[in-house]
Amino acid sequence: MIIKELAVGPIMANCFILGCEKTKSAVVIDPGDEADKILLSLAESKLTVKYILNTHGHFDHVGGNKKMKEATGAEILIHAGDADMLEQLSVASMAFGLSVENSPPADRTIDEGDQITFGDITLNVLHTPGHSPGGVAFYTDGIAFVGDSLFAGSIGRTDFPGGDYNTLISSIKTKLFPLGDDVRVYTGHGPATTIGREKRMNPFLQ
Repeated sequence: MIIKELAVGPIMANCFILGCEKTKSAVVIDPGDEADKILLSLAESKLTVKYILNTHGHFDHVGGNKKMKEATGAEILIHAGDADMLEQLSVASMAFGLSVENSPPADRTIDEGDQITFGDITLNVLHTPGHSPGGVAFYTDGIAFVGDSLFAGSIGRTDFPGGDYNTLISSIKTKLFPLGDDVRVYTGHGPATTIGREKRMNPFLQ
């Protein structure tokens, strides 16, 4: 599997490119900004994007949806709980003094138990609300892409509309922890971590 990580936009959200080495089919997770940078990285590895996957609907993670879809034709997938946010990015970003284009609507919504296949790779969808109502994580073969639900040493904010602290803690403990201590966790901001490390060290999860 090809995994490429790019920190994009003024809030430095992590965007991930996952590619199948055999077929060169790929997905882009959370293209928050700098679509040209993401497209260049795809071209360098000769990858073709099948899906644009959104872990949640906040503008710093989906702000590049429009340009990515225009450039690749890939389907946009997001949980129904956050789908309406895609049409409100310009308003949401203004609160941070930024200007973000609204995303096209989702081509398809995803939920707990769904599977997303590209090439020889299958991602399993976990619904992890708390940071936002429609937050999801994507899991395959010992790695998880968790958006803003969990960070190295911290957790996602719950003071945005639709956020809830107790719901987020429950999502982490009931959906992410069972994946196993050795699972590598790719987060929406900052460095990667592991489930085991966060179980032992994360002050919010003791």
